[in-house]
Amino acid sequence: MKHTLVALLRDQPGVLNRAVSLFRRRGFNIESLTVGHSETPGVSRMTLVIDSDTTSVEQVIKQLYKLIDVLKVSDVTHDPAVARELMLAKVFAPPVRRSELMQLADVFGAKIVDVVPDAMMVELSGSPDKVDSFLELLRPFGIREMVRTGRVAMVRGSAAIVQPASERERERVAA
Repeated sequence: MKHTLVALLRDQPGVLNRAVSLFRRRGFNIESLTVGHSETPGVSRMTLVIDSDTTSVEQVIKQLYKLIDVLKVSDVTHDPAVARELMLAKVFAPPVRRSELMQLADVFGAKIVDVVPDAMMVELSGSPDKVDSFLELLRPFGIREMVRTGRVAMVRGSAAIVQPASERERERVAA
């Protein structure tokens, strides 16, 4: 089963390597890995997608917590979450097929970001399933080149994985 893990890490050299090495040593195949700044200065947010059983995922989460620079790890696989990917695709598009490609892009909410005499580059942001569906419909045009960012995910609702210090302070004062 595919699991989506979200982790908060200290933004320090070597932290990402140590975290990802845990997965490598245990033979996990990382299907998607994205890392970027979070809302907290000095803290990065990492989203991983791995294909494994729940018991193995729980074990690797425990191992991640042993790394001093790992602040929080959540398996959001079964949580109501918003998951998104960004995809860029360079597609063969002779002038006679451009309107067809533009209509397809419009249906999916994609953007045409570059046009040259024989090709167009399309950008799409959406759920992994939406990106997969769009790519399938692009294949008949001929995909010259394609890249996907990998999944980012956030649980729905107002709760955060780690509450900002100001919210924790407010709750402490109110108690």
